Amino acid sequence: MDKEIGREIILEHFQHPLNKEEIHDDRYIKINSRNPNCIDNLDIAILIEDSTIKDIKFMGEACAISTSSTSIMIKNLIGKSVKEAINYINNFYHMVNEEEYDEKVLNEALCFQDIYKQNNRKSCALLPYRGILKVLEEYESK
Repeated sequence: MDKEIGREIILEHFQHPLNKEEIHDDRYIKINSRNPNCIDNLDIAILIEDSTIKDIKFMGEACAISTSSTSIMIKNLIGKSVKEAINYINNFYHMVNEEEYDEKVLNEALCFQDIYKQNNRKSCALLPYRGILKVLEEYESK
């Protein structure tokens, strides 16, 4: 992905994040993802019905990378099956860690393909994925 386009995507999702709103529905599985090394602290809620992600919302305080990563993740996961979502997340992890990954799966998340060059920012980009992956793996193991 072109670096300038990547920066624009990150900025857009930071300034206008998707589904950043209070969570008041008991049907959602709630998790907290926080980075102990900075202010990033996100409450994420995911609604799964019939093995499909119906909705994801989040609230909290986080840097531009964590916020935009969360927003892009939400955009890419809603409507996917749990298996598809796990595949997406695994590809994102591989990309951020300079491992082989499928570009076609990641869509806008490719804006983070060079994040590995800033090791301290990797944890910001991965922040929302950690909690969601745990929830999805637990759901799949039931």
